[in-house]
Amino acid sequence: MVLLSTLRLGSGAFAPDVGRLLEEVTGRRVSRGALYATLERLETKGLLRWTLHGATPERGGHRRRRFEVTPDGVETLRAARSALTALWQGLEVLGEP
Repeated sequence: MVLLSTLRLGSGAFAPDVGRLLEEVTGRRVSRGALYATLERLETKGLLRWTLHGATPERGGHRRRRFEVTPDGVETLRAARSALTALWQGLEVLGEP
């Protein structure tokens, strides 16, 4: 979900925005520590990359990391969607929630 949220945000994929989107869509609280740990793991796996962007006085002059999904990350998302779709096959009788 973190990878998909990052892709969805596009050029606005800063960590706090990823967390907010996840909370809005899932209705669940996302801890800052878990989010940053997940972003780091995805980056280590080559599914995300980040670049530094403008420092602001509000951030004490610190720059922000903007995250971007790599081509391998997009392939991983496609594979996950395909697997979920395959698992749902035959369960249409359950109807929509």
